[in-house]
This record gives sequence, structure tokens and C-alpha cells, in this order.
Amino acid sequence: MSISFRAFVGLIGFAFSAALASAVHAENTAYPLTLENCGRQITFDKAPSRVVSIGQSNTEILLSLGLGEKIVGTAVWFSPVMKQFEAENAKIKRLADNDPSFESVVGEKPDLVTAQYEWHVGRQGSVGTRDQFADLTIPTYIAPADCVAKDNSGGGDGIRLQMFTMDLVYQQILDYGKIFDVQDRGEKLVTDLKQREAAAVAKASGIANKKVTMAFWFSSPKLPGDSYIAGVNGGAGYIMHVLGAKDIIDLKDEWPLVSWERVTSAKPTVLVIGEMSRRRHQGDSAEAKMNFLNTDPVAQRMEAVQKKRIVTMDVQGRDPGLRIIDGIEQVAESLKSFGLAQ
Repeated sequence: MSISFRAFVGLIGFAFSAALASAVHAENTAYPLTLENCGRQITFDKAPSRVVSIGQSNTEILLSLGLGEKIVGTAVWFSPVMKQFEAENAKIKRLADNDPSFESVVGEKPDLVTAQYEWHVGRQGSVGTRDQFADLTIPTYIAPADCVAKDNSGGGDGIRLQMFTMDLVYQQILDYGKIFDVQDRGEKLVTDLKQREAAAVAKASGIANKKVTMAFWFSSPKLPGDSYIAGVNGGAGYIMHVLGAKDIIDLKDEWPLVSWERVTSAKPTVLVIGEMSRRRHQGDSAEAKMNFLNTDPVAQRMEAVQKKRIVTMDVQGRDPGLRIIDGIEQVAESLKSFGLAQ
């Protein structure tokens, strides 16, 4: 098969551009490196070698970038680690399933502490404040997804002033790429995630025309009782937004406590319930949730329950982090199986 001279030149130009881009992407980090993170500047004289990662999503991002050997401690876990990292994660010291103590973190002699949530390492950090770590010359990095356009001053899960987007997770991945001098890995991971999201959104095409409404149920302090249902601007809200569904709860709180009378009256087309290995509240397990939905005189009247349009999702799939893409893919597939997507 022959090609025209113009096409041949075009192919050569494309190959040269790709090679040039690859070379640029593979550039080494120039230390000292200074980054802005959640209102503070952090500086690194070299790539960190001892990281304490407070938050499952943070840990999984580091593992996805091939940095598992640098993690000397981890904490705050809701679910099992991503399957491909089971063996590697088993070698990492678990400081706590929930909040670790300041002493346990510092005891690992970290040269970087990362936090998935600002309430762990922030102004009133339950683990420690950024100032406390800075006094020991330990830099701290908070996930942008939990501080950008978000008010955490009231405690709890905070209030989002703008809708979460995956760009905040991509920023974290690319920042890690610079900090650890693995920019090429960071850019590849971001590209792969964007491609997966686009494919999932395409799979769910047409649901906006069917006026699909949804609710995401995280947990409940007590059952029966008010439950933590996703607000409009969080990770779950983002999933609904990109797939063309409408959130029944128009509140900016990350996970507001909502009555089942309110949820039922909103008539969600689809209900997504969270599953996790954590057992802090009565409504943590998917089994407890399903038992409630099938027996509660109010909840069982919901269209989503009666028509069995319930999606059981690992809670990491709707938490602002790496696995949001998993959540988008799962919901898109479920919408198609329910006959709500083309």
C-alpha cells in the first residue's frame, strides 16, 4: 500500500512531535522544588523517600505511580485496597484503620506526610496541624480535592462551594509526579483516567432525555434514622453530573443528614448504596442498608427500591479521588442494564 508524499511528511512530523513531547514529559524535576498546596508553599530539596499517607485514596495514587516502596506508613481505610496492589500494600505498615496519632506518624521519621482530608492535617487537624509538622521540618501535602473551593471550618465533611471535578485529582497526580520526579508516570495515569471517563460517559448517553434522578447513600449513624446522602457538589454529585442524571439533594454539604421522608418524596430513579469494611455506624454495610430498604415502611415505597434499581458501590468509587472513575464506569453500566441509557 502506498501513501502520498504529503501523508508521508505528515507521519514524519507526527512522529517527531510525539518524540519531542515524550522527551519533554520525561524531564527530571529541578530541585529545590516549591509547590503551592492548599494555601501554603511546600519545598522539597530532593524526592521524598519516607512518606506517611493518611487516606486510602492518597495511598492508592502513590501505588498507581509505582511509589509503594516509599510509603512507610498509612492510615484511614474504608475498603480493601485496589486488587492489583494487594501484595504491595500488605508490606506497608498500617498505623491505624482510622485516625492515627501524631506520635505514630512522626515515629516513622517521614520526609513527607500526605492527607486525603483536611480535618486530619489542617488548622484543627485531628492527627496534627500543618504547623506542628512544619516545626519538625516535615512538609505536608493535602489533597486539592478536599481544600479547593471547599469550606472545612465547620468540621465534619465540609461544604463545597463549587462542584468537585476530576481536575483536582489530576492536579494531585501531577504534583506527585513533580515531587517524586516521575512526571511521565503521572501524565500517563491522567491520560488513562481521562480516556476511561470519556468511554463511560459515552456508554450512558441519552439518560438526560429520560430525566433520571439519583441518590447516593453513604451511611447512617442509626437505622432507622436520618442518613448521610450525597450533596450536589461532591464526588457523587460529579458522577451524576457527568452522566446526565440529577441529584435529588440540592445541598452543598458533602454528606448532609437527610430524612427518609425527604428522600422518598423526591422519588429517585436510581439509588446507589455504599459498601465498606469500616464499621463505625450502624448503616456502614451494604447488607444493613438493603435490610432497611426492604423493611422500612417509608423507604420501601421508593421507585428505585420497588423496581430494583439499586447499585452497590465501594465507597471509594464516589469519594473524591482516584476511584471516582471506577464509580462512573459502574453507574454507567448499571444505567444501561436498567434500560435507562441508550
